Amino acid sequence: MAGLNKVMLIGRIGKDPDTYTFDNGNKKISFTLATTESYRDRDNNWVDQTEWHNITGYRYLAEKTFAKGDLIYVEGKIKTRKYTDKDGADRYITEIVADKINILTRRSGDSFENGQSSGQNYQEPPSEADLHDESVEDDLPF
Repeated sequence: MAGLNKVMLIGRIGKDPDTYTFDNGNKKISFTLATTESYRDRDNNWVDQTEWHNITGYRYLAEKTFAKGDLIYVEGKIKTRKYTDKDGADRYITEIVADKINILTRRSGDSFENGQSSGQNYQEPPSEADLHDESVEDDLPF
């Protein structure tokens, strides 16, 4: 039976990416990505829950320019690999091996710039306050 290993994430880069060029010329990029979900607790207070993901990309993905704070879309698959640490102990790491990385918004100092090229229309995504505004009614029939 066939399986499916597909991951889609939208989040902010946690630190400037590390790039590495192998002896054969292939390139690798790696960085952490934070995804945050918000929900209400029993006391009706908003709680943010952040997950950190290890992201790895190869070849042309390693040639893109990313920076800490950029909001990106990542598509790929989950992989777990084994390595031996400096003390000789076996360690495992789970990471997302990216097939696609799109920049949604770039962080520029303390402000954000959209990741679209100039001349294209870009609508700023809704803020957290907009997403949690209970006065907005939806059109859903249920």
